[in-house]
Amino acid sequence: MSSTLLKPERTVPADLPATRLPGLFDWTGSFRAKVQQPAIAFLVCCLLAVGAIAVMGYHPGIEDDALYLSAVKSDLNPSLYPHDAEFFRTQLQATILDKCVAGTARWTGMPVDVTVLLWQFASIALILFGAWSIARLLFAEAAAQWAGVAFLGAMLTLPVAGTALFIADQHLHPRNVATALLLLAVSRILANQRWQALPLLVIAFSVHPIMAALGISFCFFLALVMLNPAYARFHISRESLASATPLGWILEAPTPAWHKALATRSYFFLNQWAWYEWLGAVAPLFLFGLLWRIARRRGEHTLERFALAVMVYGAFQFAVAVFVLSTPALIRLTPMQPMRFLQLIYVFMVLIAGCLLGKWVLRARVWRWAVLFVATSAGMFMAQRELFAGTEHLELPGRRSTNEWLQAFAWIRQNTPQDAYFAMDPLYMAAPGEGYHGFRALAERSQLADNVKDPSVVAQVPELGPEWERQTDALQGWTNFGPADFKRLHYQFGVNWVLVKYPQPAGLSCAWHNAALSVCEIR
Repeated sequence: MSSTLLKPERTVPADLPATRLPGLFDWTGSFRAKVQQPAIAFLVCCLLAVGAIAVMGYHPGIEDDALYLSAVKSDLNPSLYPHDAEFFRTQLQATILDKCVAGTARWTGMPVDVTVLLWQFASIALILFGAWSIARLLFAEAAAQWAGVAFLGAMLTLPVAGTALFIADQHLHPRNVATALLLLAVSRILANQRWQALPLLVIAFSVHPIMAALGISFCFFLALVMLNPAYARFHISRESLASATPLGWILEAPTPAWHKALATRSYFFLNQWAWYEWLGAVAPLFLFGLLWRIARRRGEHTLERFALAVMVYGAFQFAVAVFVLSTPALIRLTPMQPMRFLQLIYVFMVLIAGCLLGKWVLRARVWRWAVLFVATSAGMFMAQRELFAGTEHLELPGRRSTNEWLQAFAWIRQNTPQDAYFAMDPLYMAAPGEGYHGFRALAERSQLADNVKDPSVVAQVPELGPEWERQTDALQGWTNFGPADFKRLHYQFGVNWVLVKYPQPAGLSCAWHNAALSVCEIR
């Protein structure tokens, strides 16, 4: 890459010293040179990660973390989950993240909740550092680079079209770690150091094979574009999507239980997306096409090729996704969610948008930076508070929760035997105020299958379908259950504890309750 790309196209006019931002945002002098050094830049990204987490919130044990956090705790204490470990462990055979987190806790002696928080912080910091590593190769101006990174940090919880994903999750997820590694790999390809990208892609694959496969696909297109002129003709392999897919079960006939679980995930199916979700999927491709044309006219060759790679990658993956999701013979690939390729495109879209704002609008004006980032951060913060209105914005280790469900989970964790087997409303995660917190992950006890998160596991691991269906069918009509129904669960599955609404049904003897829930033993 030409060294001229690392020099600003224009200098800050001499009449601006009074409006130039101090400290980090002083783009002239020795500090500007220091902040361009990777070690200093990483420290700045760590500071921005603190702000990013303050905006996005922290909610361990929610959504997919109901699986991953359960696996970490099981790795540390194998006596946990004697009745239902298959509902999280089978799916997690494809990732090493739970073992890495458990190993960190074991090696450092830190509590698992502190370890998980530090891993989440590190993953967000590395996402921002990876973004900076890309931005510095696409834009000469330091203001543009750091505006892009800061804008991405503020927008991490931006929903990704209709995929049910955010750019990054509010809890530790293999996708967060894989995203950071993929961004670093992309920066190595942009820097013409392709061999350095290989180990990053290998590690990303071991953390999250599906997201890594999509990232490898993008790196393939980017490497071709960087090696050839923008209009070079190149040939594309159609195998990128399924490179990480275990193919042995794809051609098997789907079972009724698997279809039942799949039907709970409407976002898997493009024909069920709303118009604005379609717009969110297609618009980024047009925007990168426009950026490609503009960068080409301006002679910004690296940005031009990057935009072309994003556009071609997006068009290819979109075509693959439509083909897979519209072909009945490939229905077993539906849970792979091929539209998740948009997550990486959204990272690039937000990053480039922030860089362009920094280059052409913000520059070194204090009030412009303040208006943009205060407004953006406040908007994203308010959206997260509305989404998790029933819990604290930062569910930090050692902090007593005011959420009645989490209070019940904490009491169960501290006062019931490790081999306790619980039954509860199969839709408990979607209950008002519950906040989609996972019982297994936070109460650290076994439970009968639920009908909110466990179906996603069944969609990925079809052999769990019959047992999931058997258990959830046994819980039908939960709101009208009485002592005889609980006894039936006890004899049928070995359930010996239940979590029910307070006041509990007549005839139950309960060891604890708060204003909403009761914990009762079944003998």
